Amino acid sequence: MAANGRSGPGTTSRPTAKAVALSYSDGDASQGLAPKVVATGQGLIAETIIAKAREAGVPVHASRELVAALMHFDLDERIPPALYVAVAEVLAWVYRLEHRESPR
Repeated sequence: MAANGRSGPGTTSRPTAKAVALSYSDGDASQGLAPKVVATGQGLIAETIIAKAREAGVPVHASRELVAALMHFDLDERIPPALYVAVAEVLAWVYRLEHRESPR
């Protein structure tokens, strides 16, 4: 997930990128485990996270509000129940992307 935010209140400078990477596998689901935060960053680090995700074919979803909420968690920390619905919507979006029919 990625989002762009201003670098400070009331500023007109270039927006600063923010990114959070989540990890989730079928094994997690079978064990009832929530996705976990595996990377966070701002600025150049965020841009690197996004670039690496795209290079690896990982879908990138932009959600400023969700990124802001997830930036508060430590690496390897599982997301809390309060964010399950928001993250589930993103996971459903990723699933649809990965399983859509190819054009004929």
